[in-house]
Amino acid sequence: MLEPARIHETAEVSPRASLGAGTRVWHQAQIREGVRVGEECIIGKGVYLDFGVIIGHRVKIQNYACVYHGAEIDDGVFIGPHVCITNDKYPRAITPEGALKGADDWEVGRVHVREGASLGASSVLLPGVTIGRFALVGAGSVVTVDVPDHGLVQGNPARLRAFVCFCGHHLVPQERQDDRMAMSCPACGRRVEIPWPVWAKLDQRAG
Repeated sequence: MLEPARIHETAEVSPRASLGAGTRVWHQAQIREGVRVGEECIIGKGVYLDFGVIIGHRVKIQNYACVYHGAEIDDGVFIGPHVCITNDKYPRAITPEGALKGADDWEVGRVHVREGASLGASSVLLPGVTIGRFALVGAGSVVTVDVPDHGLVQGNPARLRAFVCFCGHHLVPQERQDDRMAMSCPACGRRVEIPWPVWAKLDQRAG
Protein backbone atom coordinates (compact mmCIF):
# COMPACT_ATOMS: atom_id res chain seq x y z
CA MET A 1 0.00 0.00 0.00
CA LEU A 2 1.34 3.42 -0.95
CA GLU A 3 2.08 6.07 1.64
CA PRO A 4 0.26 9.42 1.55
CA ALA A 5 1.81 12.16 -0.55
CA ARG A 6 4.77 13.95 1.04
CA ILE A 7 5.19 17.71 0.66
CA HIS A 8 8.36 19.59 1.61
CA GLU A 9 7.79 22.38 4.12
CA THR A 10 8.96 25.03 1.64
CA ALA A 11 6.57 23.93 -1.13
CA GLU A 12 3.34 25.81 -1.77
CA VAL A 13 0.44 23.49 -2.56
CA SER A 14 -3.10 24.82 -2.92
CA PRO A 15 -5.68 23.15 -0.66
CA ARG A 16 -7.74 22.84 -3.85
CA ALA A 17 -5.11 20.68 -5.57
CA SER A 18 -5.11 16.89 -5.27
CA LEU A 19 -2.03 14.68 -4.93
CA GLY A 20 -2.04 10.92 -5.36
CA ALA A 21 -0.59 8.46 -2.88
CA GLY A 22 3.18 8.02 -2.98
CA THR A 23 3.77 11.38 -4.69
CA ARG A 24 6.64 13.56 -3.43
CA VAL A 25 6.77 17.33 -3.76
CA TRP A 26 10.19 18.88 -3.17
CA HIS A 27 11.63 22.24 -2.15
CA GLN A 28 9.95 25.47 -3.29
CA ALA A 29 7.57 23.81 -5.76
CA GLN A 30 4.28 25.60 -6.39
CA ILE A 31 1.11 23.65 -7.21
CA ARG A 32 -1.95 25.78 -7.86
CA GLU A 33 -5.69 25.25 -7.45
CA GLY A 34 -7.40 22.59 -9.53
CA VAL A 35 -4.19 20.69 -10.27
CA ARG A 36 -4.57 16.91 -10.24
CA VAL A 37 -1.40 14.88 -9.70
CA GLY A 38 -1.54 11.07 -9.84
CA GLU A 39 0.19 8.44 -7.75
CA GLU A 40 3.96 7.96 -7.32
CA CYS A 41 4.95 11.23 -9.01
CA ILE A 42 8.07 13.25 -8.29
CA ILE A 43 7.69 17.03 -8.40
CA GLY A 44 11.20 18.50 -8.24
CA LYS A 45 12.60 21.65 -6.67
CA GLY A 46 11.10 24.89 -7.95
CA VAL A 47 8.55 23.24 -10.26
CA TYR A 48 5.52 25.36 -11.17
CA LEU A 49 2.20 23.65 -11.97
CA ASP A 50 -0.36 26.19 -13.14
CA PHE A 51 -4.05 25.99 -12.23
CA GLY A 52 -6.03 23.11 -13.68
CA VAL A 53 -3.03 21.14 -14.97
CA ILE A 54 -3.56 17.37 -15.08
CA ILE A 55 -0.66 15.04 -14.26
CA GLY A 56 -0.93 11.24 -14.56
CA HIS A 57 0.68 8.49 -12.47
CA ARG A 58 4.44 7.91 -12.09
CA VAL A 59 5.41 11.19 -13.75
CA LYS A 60 8.82 12.75 -13.03
CA ILE A 61 9.04 16.54 -13.27
CA GLN A 62 12.58 17.79 -12.75
CA ASN A 63 13.78 21.02 -11.14
CA TYR A 64 12.34 24.36 -12.27
CA ALA A 65 10.09 23.00 -15.00
CA CYS A 66 6.99 25.11 -15.70
CA VAL A 67 3.73 23.49 -16.81
CA TYR A 68 1.05 26.04 -17.64
CA HIS A 69 -2.75 25.93 -17.67
CA GLY A 70 -4.08 23.82 -20.54
CA ALA A 71 -1.49 21.05 -20.27
CA GLU A 72 -2.38 17.41 -19.80
CA ILE A 73 0.41 14.97 -18.93
CA ASP A 74 -0.28 11.23 -19.19
CA ASP A 75 1.20 8.38 -17.14
CA GLY A 76 4.92 7.69 -17.10
CA VAL A 77 6.07 10.99 -18.64
CA PHE A 78 9.52 12.47 -17.92
CA ILE A 79 9.81 16.27 -17.89
CA GLY A 80 13.42 17.43 -17.69
CA PRO A 81 14.81 20.42 -15.79
CA HIS A 82 13.77 23.89 -16.98
CA VAL A 83 11.23 22.54 -19.47
CA CYS A 84 8.51 25.08 -20.33
CA ILE A 85 5.07 23.99 -21.56
CA THR A 86 3.37 27.15 -22.82
CA ASN A 87 -0.27 28.01 -23.52
CA ASP A 88 -0.53 31.29 -25.48
CA LYS A 89 0.09 31.47 -29.24
CA TYR A 90 -0.18 35.25 -29.33
CA PRO A 91 1.36 36.46 -26.05
CA ARG A 92 0.86 40.08 -25.13
CA ALA A 93 0.83 41.80 -21.75
CA ILE A 94 -1.70 44.40 -22.93
CA THR A 95 -4.67 44.69 -25.29
CA PRO A 96 -4.42 46.76 -28.50
CA GLU A 97 -6.02 49.57 -26.48
CA GLY A 98 -3.20 49.46 -23.94
CA ALA A 99 -5.10 47.85 -21.04
CA LEU A 100 -3.59 45.01 -19.04
CA LYS A 101 -4.86 41.74 -20.52
CA GLY A 102 -7.17 39.62 -18.37
CA ALA A 103 -8.54 36.08 -18.49
CA ASP A 104 -11.10 36.95 -21.20
CA ASP A 105 -8.54 38.54 -23.54
CA TRP A 106 -6.83 35.38 -24.78
CA GLU A 107 -7.51 31.76 -25.70
CA VAL A 108 -5.81 28.88 -23.91
CA GLY A 109 -3.69 26.67 -26.17
CA ARG A 110 -3.75 23.01 -25.16
CA VAL A 111 -0.75 20.71 -24.93
CA HIS A 112 -1.03 16.93 -24.49
CA VAL A 113 1.99 14.80 -23.60
CA ARG A 114 1.08 11.16 -24.02
CA GLU A 115 2.15 8.06 -22.08
CA GLY A 116 5.86 7.41 -21.61
CA ALA A 117 7.12 10.44 -23.54
CA SER A 118 10.24 12.33 -22.41
CA LEU A 119 10.96 16.06 -22.67
CA GLY A 120 14.67 16.89 -22.56
CA ALA A 121 16.15 19.65 -20.43
CA SER A 122 15.18 23.24 -21.38
CA SER A 123 12.88 22.14 -24.19
CA VAL A 124 9.87 24.35 -24.96
CA LEU A 125 6.46 23.14 -26.12
CA LEU A 126 4.34 25.72 -27.93
CA PRO A 127 0.54 25.66 -27.63
CA GLY A 128 -1.55 23.24 -29.65
CA VAL A 129 0.88 20.32 -29.87
CA THR A 130 0.58 16.66 -28.92
CA ILE A 131 3.68 14.64 -27.99
CA GLY A 132 3.14 11.00 -28.94
CA ARG A 133 3.55 7.90 -26.80
CA PHE A 134 7.18 7.15 -25.87
CA ALA A 135 8.41 10.04 -28.03
CA LEU A 136 11.60 11.88 -27.09
CA VAL A 137 12.16 15.65 -27.33
CA GLY A 138 15.84 16.57 -27.43
CA ALA A 139 17.30 19.02 -24.92
CA GLY A 140 16.82 22.65 -25.88
CA SER A 141 14.32 21.90 -28.65
CA VAL A 142 11.34 24.12 -29.50
CA VAL A 143 8.35 22.01 -30.49
CA THR A 144 5.88 23.72 -32.81
CA VAL A 145 4.04 20.73 -34.35
CA ASP A 146 2.82 17.32 -33.19
CA VAL A 147 5.40 14.60 -32.51
CA PRO A 148 4.47 11.02 -33.54
CA ASP A 149 4.62 8.00 -31.26
CA HIS A 150 8.27 6.96 -30.70
CA GLY A 151 9.47 10.02 -32.62
CA LEU A 152 12.76 11.69 -31.73
CA VAL A 153 12.71 15.43 -32.45
CA GLN A 154 15.52 17.95 -32.09
CA GLY A 155 16.25 21.57 -32.93
CA ASN A 156 14.53 24.94 -33.24
CA PRO A 157 12.06 24.36 -34.68
CA ALA A 158 12.18 20.70 -33.67
CA ARG A 159 12.29 18.25 -36.57
CA LEU A 160 11.78 14.51 -36.72
CA ARG A 161 15.27 12.95 -36.69
CA ALA A 162 14.74 9.28 -35.76
CA PHE A 163 12.53 6.86 -33.84
CA VAL A 164 13.18 5.51 -30.36
CA CYS A 165 12.24 2.39 -28.43
CA PHE A 166 10.22 2.13 -25.23
CA CYS A 167 13.60 2.03 -23.48
CA GLY A 168 14.74 5.27 -25.17
CA HIS A 169 17.40 3.89 -27.53
CA HIS A 170 17.36 4.49 -31.29
CA LEU A 171 15.36 2.03 -33.37
CA VAL A 172 16.89 0.41 -36.44
CA PRO A 173 14.73 -0.18 -39.55
CA GLN A 174 14.33 -3.83 -40.57
CA GLU A 175 11.82 -4.18 -43.38
CA ARG A 176 8.68 -2.59 -44.81
CA GLN A 177 5.51 -4.55 -44.11
CA ASP A 178 2.64 -3.18 -46.23
CA ASP A 179 1.78 0.16 -44.61
CA ARG A 180 4.32 -0.09 -41.76
CA MET A 181 8.07 -0.05 -41.21
CA ALA A 182 9.23 -2.76 -38.82
CA MET A 183 12.02 -1.55 -36.54
CA SER A 184 14.06 -3.18 -33.79
CA CYS A 185 15.99 -1.98 -30.76
CA PRO A 186 19.62 -3.11 -30.51
CA ALA A 187 19.59 -2.37 -26.77
CA CYS A 188 16.60 -4.38 -25.54
CA GLY A 189 15.50 -6.38 -28.59
CA ARG A 190 11.95 -5.03 -28.77
CA ARG A 191 10.26 -4.54 -32.12
CA VAL A 192 8.22 -1.46 -32.97
CA GLU A 193 6.12 -0.82 -36.06
CA ILE A 194 5.97 2.73 -37.42
CA PRO A 195 3.17 3.67 -39.85
CA TRP A 196 4.62 4.17 -43.32
CA PRO A 197 3.29 7.75 -43.77
CA VAL A 198 5.10 8.75 -40.57
CA TRP A 199 8.29 6.98 -41.64
CA ALA A 200 8.12 8.71 -45.03
CA LYS A 201 8.13 12.11 -43.30
CA LEU A 202 11.38 11.15 -41.61
CA ASP A 203 12.93 10.19 -44.95
CA GLN A 204 11.96 13.52 -46.56
CA ARG A 205 13.38 15.58 -43.72
CA ALA A 206 16.56 13.53 -43.50
CA GLY A 207 17.10 14.05 -47.22
